[in-house]
Amino acid sequence: MKLLYKPFGLIISVIGGILAGAIFKQVWKLVAHEDDTPDSTDVQKSWTEVLIAATLQGAIFALVKAAVDRAGAEATLKLTGIWPGSDSAAEAEKEREKQAKKKAKAVA
Repeated sequence: MKLLYKPFGLIISVIGGILAGAIFKQVWKLVAHEDDTPDSTDVQKSWTEVLIAATLQGAIFALVKAAVDRAGAEATLKLTGIWPGSDSAAEAEKEREKQAKKKAKAVA
């Protein structure tokens, strides 16, 4: 079932990236009072302006990515009853048991 989550996760990640870009453009308009975000190679923009824009953009993208990924995982859990991410202790124990069985078969 986790394999089925991969294409779904990819689609929601792309949508999240588009959403993050739109949010960043709106925030930049409010903060800088400019329609366009600074390009890192624009000679008319200062280091400070370029780095602040990059920091803000990175923070927004990280926030939106985490929110979209989490919402997708929770939706998957509600629809299928299976958490698509690592399920900490239970997942690790199952993986250890699987590896132990493989080793036992290889020795026998």
